[in-house]
Amino acid sequence: MYAASMNEAPDRGSTPVQAPQADASALLLRVAEHRDKQALSALFTLFAPKLKSMMLRLGANEALADDLVQETMLTVWRKSHLYARRKGAASTWIYTIARNLRIDHVRRLSSRPYADVEAIEIESDAPSSQQIIETNETVSRVKAALAILPKEQMEILSLSYEHDLSQTEIAEKLGLPLGTVKSRMRLAYEKLRPVLGDLQ
Repeated sequence: MYAASMNEAPDRGSTPVQAPQADASALLLRVAEHRDKQALSALFTLFAPKLKSMMLRLGANEALADDLVQETMLTVWRKSHLYARRKGAASTWIYTIARNLRIDHVRRLSSRPYADVEAIEIESDAPSSQQIIETNETVSRVKAALAILPKEQMEILSLSYEHDLSQTEIAEKLGLPLGTVKSRMRLAYEKLRPVLGDLQ
């Protein structure tokens, strides 16, 4: 049910990886390096129930919990290349994405503080202070690296990763051929690889 509305969800006809026996970090790396939809399907099977349970504990209703789970896994698919195994467990990375999406949703609805959201402990998967510091350092490095890109390449990456637009949607928004969008994105990755290669 969760994956039904995901535009880039795994192919239902493929044979899924047996998630319980699979290593989450290895699955995530397969998604990042090979765009492996079976690995994404395995991650979905492994994490969707836990993520939904977390959303329900945070006060989301069933429909919102399902939507946030789908949004989390779609973000995992689109941003898997940003995961660095040496920085922490895949579960921590995925739960952090989910928690941030929930916080963003609450902030859009109201300016009132939600202490329960900010203070929630995600069992043993909650990021440590050191992991938060390292994540912030990584974000700073990425922002600095993006500054070296030409404006047209940075614009495409921003629309892709900050606004979660697909390449087709970016092409339509900017009035560019799809091939041009793909080419600029590829050139941007080539420029970023020398300075951010260790984050792969």
